Amino acid sequence: MGQALENNLYNGSQVGFGQLLETNRELLSRNAVLESLNSFLESQKSELESRNAEMEGRLNQMQFQIDQMSRLLYGAKRERYIGERDEKQMVLPFDVEPVADPEKQQETISYVRSKTKREDHPGRMALPSHLPVEEIIIEPGEDTTGMKCIGREVTDQLELVPAKLYIKRYIRPKYIKQGDDGLTCHGIIAPLPVFPIEKGIAGPGLLAQIMIDKFVDHLPVYRQIERFKREQVRLSATTINGWQEAVCNLLAPLYETLKHRVLSQGYLQVDETPIQVLDKEKKGKTHRGYHWVYYSPIEKTVLFDYRDGRSREGPSILLKDFIGYLQTDGYKVYDPFGDRKSITLLNCMAHARRGFEKALEYDRPRAEYAMGMFQKLYDIERRARQENMTPAERYALRLDQSLPLLNELGKWMVETWKNVLPKSPVGKATAYCIPRWDNLMNYLHDGSLEIDNNFAENAIRPIALGRKNYLFAGSARGAERAAMFYSFFGTCQKNNVNPYHWLKKVLEVIPEYKVSKLHELLPQNLKL
Repeated sequence: MGQALENNLYNGSQVGFGQLLETNRELLSRNAVLESLNSFLESQKSELESRNAEMEGRLNQMQFQIDQMSRLLYGAKRERYIGERDEKQMVLPFDVEPVADPEKQQETISYVRSKTKREDHPGRMALPSHLPVEEIIIEPGEDTTGMKCIGREVTDQLELVPAKLYIKRYIRPKYIKQGDDGLTCHGIIAPLPVFPIEKGIAGPGLLAQIMIDKFVDHLPVYRQIERFKREQVRLSATTINGWQEAVCNLLAPLYETLKHRVLSQGYLQVDETPIQVLDKEKKGKTHRGYHWVYYSPIEKTVLFDYRDGRSREGPSILLKDFIGYLQTDGYKVYDPFGDRKSITLLNCMAHARRGFEKALEYDRPRAEYAMGMFQKLYDIERRARQENMTPAERYALRLDQSLPLLNELGKWMVETWKNVLPKSPVGKATAYCIPRWDNLMNYLHDGSLEIDNNFAENAIRPIALGRKNYLFAGSARGAERAAMFYSFFGTCQKNNVNPYHWLKKVLEVIPEYKVSKLHELLPQNLKL
């Protein structure tokens, strides 16, 4: 009986151990399935996190673009930056106690204040001394016979006489002189002066005013025609366009002289701006042409050159013989110029700064650091201008103060670029600067170089204003004519020359002026 019980127990334990093995295999199988499922979920989680980060980046990028478009439409255009705290402003070294509630605690304070004498008002603005004066004496209504005048009260008023057309009539008496033989005679008459337009009725003053109205004051021809009508003078658009074409032909050699003068400078700033031009092949349609502006900061001369497109062909042709420093923005068509041994390419610090200014609302700590560094660089430039430093002095100042700042900022940009999203505003700003950093630092090579390209951009502003008035050029020839006068008048502006007085003087003398001396008529050289 004991043996049988032992056998039964043994068989029972064998059945239980097998069940345990089976259960263990099932659990191991389930565990493998769960681990596989867990691995799949982990991969899905990583993929979702990656997609979420990508979507957040795209959302931020789209929000950034919307904000920039809203800023263009409704916001301020200036890029002024003021830090949260001025570095020169001291911080109080103690905590200020909160002000007590005035309802719970009141105190009457009395004191004696010394009264200061009020300064006299400076009075009216002083009127320019070069203006002609018309004196009007107003006597009292009473009889002043026998009275003694003890002084005069003088009141000045600035007045305007509208420009008026008048006829300039040349009268040349004709004489007859008898010959020595007493039988023949011949007439004598003084020659006419040379006119800008041969046999034309328009004088140099009228021609100059038409050009000033269009290219300086941005007054389209049809508006000028309406103004002439108010003076009972009827001029057609064809007549005025013919005068403009004749003036352009007359000034074409002077424009070539200006072009040669600008391109012979060793330092140029370059930029471009679009202009709509009527397309001859498609009636009523326009195509986008470009005015390229070349500005010489050394001589303060401006050259506009019209091209049908924005490709590198235009500047490549014009600058094929250029030697020196060329300063541009980050537009890629300028990059090949940096490969020429005769050209040192500079980039614009204002464009590098602009990306961080736009990023202030999205990554303020990083953007504020960069903006603060740019502000220090511009403070150094401002100091050099205020102290009227020579190029040699400005060169030494930059090496002493600007170079350490640029080295520090360059290292910071490399580290920042590694730690931000490439599509973020700060990522884009650093990605713009890093490949151009050497070109951005090239202004340190010479004290005559500028830190940015703003002078060239400022020269473009008249075109931007003109586009809002005349909207488009009637032809490629019209755009070329505009480039010529924008060059002349832009140079006048940079040299503080009255463009009307300059153009009127040039139109009076250029028909008989020697070609070898045309450079004397350029705005920066002509003495009015």
